[in-house]
Amino acid sequence: MRCLFCKGKLEDKNTVFTIELGDCIIIVKNVPSHVCSQCGEASYGDDVYKELEKVVDELRDSITEIAIADYNKRLSPRRARAVKKPVSV
Repeated sequence: MRCLFCKGKLEDKNTVFTIELGDCIIIVKNVPSHVCSQCGEASYGDDVYKELEKVVDELRDSITEIAIADYNKRLSPRRARAVKKPVSV
């Protein structure tokens, strides 16, 4: 696969997804991603996007200003085996 931005080669890696929603910052660690080896842009598969949406929806109304979740710990053991996990570098 190639990067949509610079056409560099995409590599499977785990990354950190961060989003700011009003007064809350949500950080999700260990997200399976496709990362460009040239520009560093990260993209995600459809299943990963759906899971990230669930995480953000669950934490959106949290009382805290910063919420941190681990993508791998959110998956049941059965679902974790079904999702291809990139190797961290």
